[in-house]
Amino acid sequence: MPEGHILHRLARLHQRRFGGAPVVVSSPQGRFEAGAAAVNGHRLVRAEAWGKHLFHRYERGRFVHVHLGIYGEFTEFDLGAGGPPDVVGQVRMRMLGAQYGTDLRGPAACEVVDEAEVAHVVARLGPDPLRSDAEPAAAFTRIAKSRRTIGALLMDQAVLAGVGNVYRSEVLFRHRIDPYRPGVQMTEADFAAIWADLVTLMKVGLRRGAIVVVRPEDDHGAPAYAAGKPRTYVYRRAGEPCRLCGTAVRTAELESRNVFWCPSCQG
Repeated sequence: MPEGHILHRLARLHQRRFGGAPVVVSSPQGRFEAGAAAVNGHRLVRAEAWGKHLFHRYERGRFVHVHLGIYGEFTEFDLGAGGPPDVVGQVRMRMLGAQYGTDLRGPAACEVVDEAEVAHVVARLGPDPLRSDAEPAAAFTRIAKSRRTIGALLMDQAVLAGVGNVYRSEVLFRHRIDPYRPGVQMTEADFAAIWADLVTLMKVGLRRGAIVVVRPEDDHGAPAYAAGKPRTYVYRRAGEPCRLCGTAVRTAELESRNVFWCPSCQG
């Protein structure tokens, strides 16, 4: 599932491509036909993200709310080479602007909502490290009262919005924190350091379109877990030697998601 920086990148891209002008919206697949008709031809006022949720705000108070889920993706095309391409696959929503178009396939959610419904979605989310209006104290308040593990809490979108499995595993390694430490044992200083690091790392991800977490002095040795991906300290490196101490990286299922950690560095 895409982590929060990807949704913020999409919001910025869609604002550049379509913001401030009327947009042609359709649903070739048919599953979003009524929603597409409700915003078709209207001006896209603003595109913005909160955590893993994308909102297209149209005039007259209508929003298109998208959650990509595991399989969702946008693909972009240039309209300067003979118009829009033929539809390929199950396109839930197609947007056409003056110069560019984009197709949305496979989202977990694609719906037209009003301002109250947007507020309802946002109210369920924790602070987003990529938003300037984030209030991290609200996240620490929840963490400090919880006996759940910090590894699980960082992935809970009601605690922190936008953090996924890569950032979760990597930021805990960077701060030498055992993912199984209960939230009640986290100090305010611990959380402040994690929050500041997430803000920095996710801004890099927003700018570069990739999750870059390994410090330059450690960025050597074993290759990344997949071709074209930056190196990680522990994510998807189970059984491989820790980049810092050589201990075998461990993995386990934590609240239905795999977590990765070094038992020596994070012990």
